[in-house]
Amino acid sequence: MANEIVFSRNHIDNVKDLDVYVGNGGYSSLQKGLTMAPDELIELVKASGLRGRGGAGFPTGMKWSFVPKDTSKPHYLVCNADESEPGTFKDRQLMEVNPHQLLEGMILACHAIGAKTGFIYIRGEFVGPIQIVSRAIEQAYARGYLGKNIQGTGVDVDLAVHPGAGAYIWGEESALLNSLEGQRGLPRLKPPFPAVSGLYASPTIINNVETLANISHIVNNGADWFKQWGTERSAGTKVVSISGHVNRPGNYEVPLATPMMTLINEFAGGVRDGHKLKAVIPGGSSVPILPAEKCDINYDYESIQAAGSMLGSAGMIVMDETTCMVGVARNLVHFYRHESCGKCTPCREGTDWMFKILNELELTGGQMDDIDLLLDITDNMDGKCFCPLGDTSIMSVVSGIEHWRHEFEEHVRNGGCQQRAQNGH
Repeated sequence: MANEIVFSRNHIDNVKDLDVYVGNGGYSSLQKGLTMAPDELIELVKASGLRGRGGAGFPTGMKWSFVPKDTSKPHYLVCNADESEPGTFKDRQLMEVNPHQLLEGMILACHAIGAKTGFIYIRGEFVGPIQIVSRAIEQAYARGYLGKNIQGTGVDVDLAVHPGAGAYIWGEESALLNSLEGQRGLPRLKPPFPAVSGLYASPTIINNVETLANISHIVNNGADWFKQWGTERSAGTKVVSISGHVNRPGNYEVPLATPMMTLINEFAGGVRDGHKLKAVIPGGSSVPILPAEKCDINYDYESIQAAGSMLGSAGMIVMDETTCMVGVARNLVHFYRHESCGKCTPCREGTDWMFKILNELELTGGQMDDIDLLLDITDNMDGKCFCPLGDTSIMSVVSGIEHWRHEFEEHVRNGGCQQRAQNGH
């Protein structure tokens, strides 16, 4: 297994400066990529096997191909940099350390889908990344990498930063578009999908920061180069955000299909001293929790799905044996309850109801029937919410009861969380 960090430009000192970036090969893909026919560029990305790195894992080239060609409306590219998933912090670092890599990928993506305008929608709390990316855009305009007739290729691309205002729901692509238009950030009914009717009712492609950061490397090195890592269906490398009870939390870029226990034990330095692995959330707070006995798997889309969870946004949260799984579910549901936009009843009422029951289990013990009542609530939410927020809010509850039902029952018998009581909470 190769532990090599492929995109080494992320580790060059001060690569966010344009001169340093260009001196290390930055923007070299534009002469090649912008002189390719848009369809040719789309086919290259398709052939690479690149899947969206924001959570859904949808094939990027295929997504680009959905943009209609028989329309007089302008096309738009939107970069989703509203990184708000608990446990996920990769996009923030990609923007802080190497913003030009993102811009280069966006220029190529704009050419592929026929867009002359792109927006980078950055989470409002990311003050540093907003400033860094805005500065990089200024530098790119000054050197002719943005604007009219980029590097003499005849391609025009304008990019702009749009700060968000702190709502998790705006990571959902249609809610993001409403916010970008100046409306209340509520999710839209689909269809139509953004590729057909997105920003300003025009064809729009929305890609994640990490997805777009891969494009210039694929153009420069080819599809086969990218596919040398990972598997046939999970190609390339992936930045994994590892946090929780580990000795070296951080972002690690590794080939997909790297063993999950290698990520935990070698890259993240293992579970904190003197403790044992109990559970892992492999892909951010919106995916099911895996018990330790199911974590001896490869870190790729198919392997994690077969184990009963999802790769998602690759925010890996590691928990040791001191963790109360009722408390974990309560904490995560509290987040989704707070972040629900309230548009649909199952999510608005379901997250509130789940939290109240979990709160009682944690503090007073509740009743034994509450455990099955929680499962009834999740069943009435699963697949019945307006957008994925409600559907994913149930994951910690369903997986928590599936694997650690005895802990929920112990809370009832003991009149609440004994661990909390012992710690004086």
